[in-house]
Parts: sequence; C-alpha cells; structure tokens
Amino acid sequence: MNETRTIVITGAGSGIGRATARRFLAAGWRVALAGRRREALEETAGEATAQGRAICVPTDVSDPAQAAALFDAAQAAFGRIDVLFNNAGVSTKAATIDETPLEDWFRSVNVNLTGSVLCAREAFGRMRRQDPQGGRIINNGSIAAQSPRPGTFPYAATKHAMTGLTKALSLDGRPFDIACCQIDIGNAASEMTEAMGKGVPQADGSVRPEPLMDVAHVADAVLHMASLPLSANMQWLTVMATKMPLVGRG
Repeated sequence: MNETRTIVITGAGSGIGRATARRFLAAGWRVALAGRRREALEETAGEATAQGRAICVPTDVSDPAQAAALFDAAQAAFGRIDVLFNNAGVSTKAATIDETPLEDWFRSVNVNLTGSVLCAREAFGRMRRQDPQGGRIINNGSIAAQSPRPGTFPYAATKHAMTGLTKALSLDGRPFDIACCQIDIGNAASEMTEAMGKGVPQADGSVRPEPLMDVAHVADAVLHMASLPLSANMQWLTVMATKMPLVGRG
C-alpha cells in the first residue's frame, strides 16, 4: 500500500468507524478521523497522531461549516483526499411513526442523510479539483434499507435515501474519476448492536436474539473497496452475520 493514500472517516470515535480507522492505519494509510468527541477520536488514533499519520477533527457532520472545516483540515494535513468513508449515523428508540418524537426524525435526517450529503459535497469538490484528479466515496448504507426492523422508520428511511445518494454520485462522478460505492452492513458487533445479541423484535412480533459478526470483517471489506484502482468499483457490497434473519421468511 502506498503510504500517501489518505482517507476521511466520519463516526470514527466508536464502533465501525473506530475499527475501520485502525485497520486503515495498520495498512499504512493516513487517516482523518471525524466524530463528536475528541477524546474518543484520540483513543482510536493512538500513536498515529504523534507520528503524523492521523489527525483528529471533532466534527458535527450535520453542520455545513464544521463539515467544510473537516475537509480543509484533511487537505491541509495530507495534501489530497483519496477516499471518504461516510460512516457517521444514529439510530433512535423503536416506535411506530405516530409515537416517534419528531426530534428523533429530524436528528436521523440531519446526521444520517444531511451529514452524508455535506461530507460527500466537500469530498467531491476537492477530488474534482486536486491533481491527479479523482477519488472514491464509500457510503455506509444498511440492510435496514432492504428489510427494516419493526419501529425503525427514521433509520430505514434515511438509509434508503443513502442508496439514492450513492447512485447519483456514481453518475455525477464519472467525468472526474470519482467513484462512489456503498456497503450495507448487518449485525456487526458494536455499541449500536449490543442489544441484538440479547433479543430484538422480529417481523412476526416475537423477540429473539440474533447472531453478530466481528466488526473487523467490516473494516477489512471497506479497506478492500478503498484499495481498488479508480478504474474498478465494487458498487454494492453486503457484509453481515451469516445466520441473521435477512434472507427468506424469518
């Protein structure tokens, strides 16, 4: 791996973002870590910050000024941006649409969708203008867009919108050697999915535990997608716990 390759990872303070950032650092990439809490980002980066291979940029991705500042910092530190992993996201307490607080809906849209749009916008503009031109945007979708869980309409709707963003960017990026792709993840062990191993509601009304997979497999998959030459693109990738109830009836 060429050590000059660079990536911006949002939501890098925990879960999938943390595992992915550490995997890229181990592979020799330079990484800009974004998230709300500096302490968590610094814990993710470890010694890489002092070695000049990582920068930690506290960021609310739903704020346009903060999103722009993140990419300004990454470009200033590394000279170019090769990859964006649009990973930051939130989930809300399960409820039907009429019982879901509107604050939960707006928060989901602001972080999951608007945050991804703002970061993609900043990355796209810089990838378009840098020399050599081009780069890759990897969106973290979800199998929730294909098969939502009961009571999760804000998450399912915003992740479904992410697929539309991926398709549009894939077309618009072609003239500028900007590839866009999406990874849909199911039941990776993290803080967000901890409850799934204990029992979560199913489509038939029952509550059952579900299998989880090591989050390291997600990090490996993202690294593989990012490492492809810009002449190739893994447009859609689903990585999930093998026995989770996604395929088939229950």
